[in-house]
Amino acid sequence: MLDVGVNGFWGTRAESLRSIAERWFATFEGLRGLDATSFHGWHEAGNDLPSDPMLTPAVPALTEYVERRNTGPDPDVAGYTASLWAHSPGMPRVVVAIHAGGSSPYVTNSVSVSFGSRTVDEDAEVIRRAPEVLHIIADAWDTDTGQVYNRSQLRAVSKHFALKNSDPRCGRAVQLSARRAALAPDGLPGTYTRTAAGGLLIDLTRGGTEAPSDETIIEANTVLRAAGALEPLATPFDRATF
Repeated sequence: MLDVGVNGFWGTRAESLRSIAERWFATFEGLRGLDATSFHGWHEAGNDLPSDPMLTPAVPALTEYVERRNTGPDPDVAGYTASLWAHSPGMPRVVVAIHAGGSSPYVTNSVSVSFGSRTVDEDAEVIRRAPEVLHIIADAWDTDTGQVYNRSQLRAVSKHFALKNSDPRCGRAVQLSARRAALAPDGLPGTYTRTAAGGLLIDLTRGGTEAPSDETIIEANTVLRAAGALEPLATPFDRATF
């Protein structure tokens, strides 16, 4: 069963609803440019059925949707949460979720793009291009760290290093903000690409042409951790990135 995730994290960054919507819209535009078939026909979160209301991503529509999904107290402190899903015929089901705009120094902000299917496997073109999805969300959200992983890889790394859910780590691809990137050594078995904010994306799949083993991914984590590139942000947060 296909279960692949792409995510990004950052510390405290208070943002207006419109700013959040603009970043989310940039994400959807980037995804549409990558694969207009997989990333098409977005539904609001609901019953995970085709009858869930549809939403065409645009800044005003996303602003209204995020506001509507966050009616509790102090979302500007705890962060705004929202998600949309799509499932085109013959493609994986995709969920794009955000937790953003939180000013609390104890709440991690995040964005994720997850893929699931009982019939599509990891050889699918959109899955092989998942590191490009990581690049899209890094540029849209100016994330501190991010990764691409499947469930086995996530478990292997989490168990080996006894990590908490939000701890920085390397999957089959990893994204590092600029100060983290400055600590990352050359020579890991992957391609190195710069992000818009001066960070770094290291792709151990080399553009989807290789399938790194759990052992290779663990070794990459060992090297990056030794260099200090995967140190957690100090809590309480006083910044968005390292």
